[in-house]
Amino acid sequence: MIKKHETKTLDWYIKWIATVFVLIGMSLRTTQEHMFADITVSMIGAAGWMVVGIMWKDKALILLNVVATTILFYGFIRGLLW
Repeated sequence: MIKKHETKTLDWYIKWIATVFVLIGMSLRTTQEHMFADITVSMIGAAGWMVVGIMWKDKALILLNVVATTILFYGFIRGLLW
């Protein structure tokens, strides 16, 4: 039997907010017109999932999202400087 938690914890809010940011970033990416906005919201989403990975002590989530956040942060800084 699956036990359902009635109280939503901090990680629950972070993961869903981060998921919305990642999905918005993907939607922006399809237009190919809003690259800086895509990078910005995707970076926020990846950083959120990185935090969740740390909270859960999930090495795969941590690795994936540290790398994604770093790559997107580089693009974010380049976007600011152009």
